[in-house]
Amino acid sequence: MTDPTLPADAPLNGGGYAGQPVVEVERDGVHYTLLGTAHVSKASIEAVNAAIDSGRFDAVAVELDEQRHKALTNPDALAQLDLVKVIRERKVAPFAANLALAAYQRRLAEQLGIEPGAELKAAATEATARGLSMQLIDRDVGITFRRILQGLSWWDRAKLIGSVAGGLFASEDVSEDDIERLKEGDMLESSFGEFARETPSLYASLIDERDRYMAAKLRERSDGAKRVLAVVGAGHLKGMAKYLAEETRAPETLTAELAHVESKRNIPWITLTLMLLICGGIAWGYFHGGRELGRDLLLQWFAWTGGLAALGALLARGHVLSILAAAIAAPLKPFRPGLPPGMFSALVEVHLRKPAYPDFLALRDDAQTLGGWYRNRVCRVVLVFLLTNLGSMIGVWISGASILGRLMH
Repeated sequence: MTDPTLPADAPLNGGGYAGQPVVEVERDGVHYTLLGTAHVSKASIEAVNAAIDSGRFDAVAVELDEQRHKALTNPDALAQLDLVKVIRERKVAPFAANLALAAYQRRLAEQLGIEPGAELKAAATEATARGLSMQLIDRDVGITFRRILQGLSWWDRAKLIGSVAGGLFASEDVSEDDIERLKEGDMLESSFGEFARETPSLYASLIDERDRYMAAKLRERSDGAKRVLAVVGAGHLKGMAKYLAEETRAPETLTAELAHVESKRNIPWITLTLMLLICGGIAWGYFHGGRELGRDLLLQWFAWTGGLAALGALLARGHVLSILAAAIAAPLKPFRPGLPPGMFSALVEVHLRKPAYPDFLALRDDAQTLGGWYRNRVCRVVLVFLLTNLGSMIGVWISGASILGRLMH
């Protein structure tokens, strides 16, 4: 094992990896070359091609997960998406985060004339074309997003979601400061905008955990490669080199631990407690205030929860039956606390207005504007899901407060 230092013989083709930073680490008989790139730099593409063309490496590792790799290398990847499966498996929120990332990347591409992550795509494509072993070492972006959320307070979650949503519909150019930070940092970190810079706790999940994960994935390889080129964002170089050289735990154990997302409690106590209080209040109204009071409280519950959920679906311009599904599903939440009402309205929407192939092809462009979200059927299903749930949540709290107020008089 050697210290991760920049060797004197690093330059290739007289270009020094086209000026990109390089760190070399040798461990367990394998020589790792970590090539730090900027995700919006043509020089980084040149550096990647020069490194692979040199013939010095028998394997290439890339800072991509399976999903991002497909998005970069397969234009039809989104068209193969099973939207019903996404809804049923409750992965709409990570999917929306991916749309935010795609929209941010498209804005950068239009502004700078280069596709963000083009150097990662070049590394994967060139390695495959030359018959070299190629490994995707980054953690799934959905897992990263879920681990971020589980480590944040309720208020910070709301701020993060607001930051991501704001980035979806921003029309102005990406600032020069953001571009400079992106050249030295990480695409996911930049996508979360100002919130990421104001919330140090995000660093653990966005950068440090992924440094450890990618270093462990490099040690996991079983293809017998002795000289490995790892193409990663420059912001990961220092951390990856440290963990690659010093980490002693088994890589399989580390990757499993860092890819673990805590399951939600089997019993959602907060939701159940709130629902029991509301249902108990309605029942108390029937027995102590008479049938008329009980009926009024029950009507308040249906009106607020069903009405605001339906309003959410309406604001998303959902189909009339999707709006009806939201209105019916929201008041019944106490009987199925684990299933959000937006799931039902979104499933109705996707069946009645099934997205067509052009919707998937235009998804990255349409996700950049508010009009595109209403025009694109894929985006609109996501909107129906999110706004139905938001309306239902607001309705629960308003109706709960209203029922409590009636009982206290």
